[in-house]
Amino acid sequence: MNPHLQFDFSVNKENNTVNVTREFAANIELVWDAWTKPELLDQWWAPKPYQTKTISMDFSVGGRWLYYMISPEGEKHYCLNEYKKIDVLKSFSGLDAFCDETGNINTDFPRTVWNNTFTQNAQTTTVNIVAQYEKLEDLEKIIEMGFKEGFTMALGNLDQYLKEQLKLRSELRTDSKSRVCTYLNFPGNTEEAFLFYQSVFKTKFTGNGIQRFGDLPADANHPPVADSVKQMVLHVELPITANHILMGTDAPKEMGFTVVPGNNMHISLEPETKEETQRLFEGLSAGGTITMPLQDMFWGAYFGSFTDKYGINWMLNFNHKQI
Repeated sequence: MNPHLQFDFSVNKENNTVNVTREFAANIELVWDAWTKPELLDQWWAPKPYQTKTISMDFSVGGRWLYYMISPEGEKHYCLNEYKKIDVLKSFSGLDAFCDETGNINTDFPRTVWNNTFTQNAQTTTVNIVAQYEKLEDLEKIIEMGFKEGFTMALGNLDQYLKEQLKLRSELRTDSKSRVCTYLNFPGNTEEAFLFYQSVFKTKFTGNGIQRFGDLPADANHPPVADSVKQMVLHVELPITANHILMGTDAPKEMGFTVVPGNNMHISLEPETKEETQRLFEGLSAGGTITMPLQDMFWGAYFGSFTDKYGINWMLNFNHKQI
């Protein structure tokens, strides 16, 4: 944990609550998403070495989040959170419980009423957390089960996730102006192709130059990158004529891809707003085939792809503001 960020943890036995104040080095949009989107919660909610796996989630008033925490040995602990109140980007509350794989409540364990409030500061976001219990015995049982240690570790996981997002976003362009690019897929010879294009257009690679699969940070939720793939190109950008950008990546067979004429090129749109990204995606994909629904991706963008009804491949990529 960053020692300069606020972290207060206290237990109030008079009103049966655990009170936590935690500051994060990120804007409120990113912190809110990390608490309310299943693909992000899965990356940090469980204390290590456990991992969180979402079964289903409906983040709405009356909706539920059904998930389990799994140990390295495969032991699963199922949990259910029922959302009671939501004030977007400000607060939400829910009733949490241990359960079975279908969501039936395990009455042998206390239930927790979570009230989480989010506050945007100048450069950080503070989350105030109140965990309420029905009676003192429930509070004491949760504390005995290691609530403080486990939750502190989970919040540390979130710190690490936000740090990685900051690093990834700092490597992306920092402005939010819209642009159109052409994205090229190669079976393993992206570097050769882009060195050729560079020699013709007499321009330089932008950003961090050639980024490789071996540069990706290790992720316990995904298998390690194969040695044969580590030196392949993850991403590269080259300005060409009239400020147009060529982007490229290797799509190797080792990762389950087969590059053929037809799937080796996409028109890549980068709108200025998330709303415009959604509008364009929905409009252009109508009657077509969606290959990846719009979603927040690990590199810090809101991304989706599809083939339109005329057989043209598109990618929509909205880069969030710098955190």
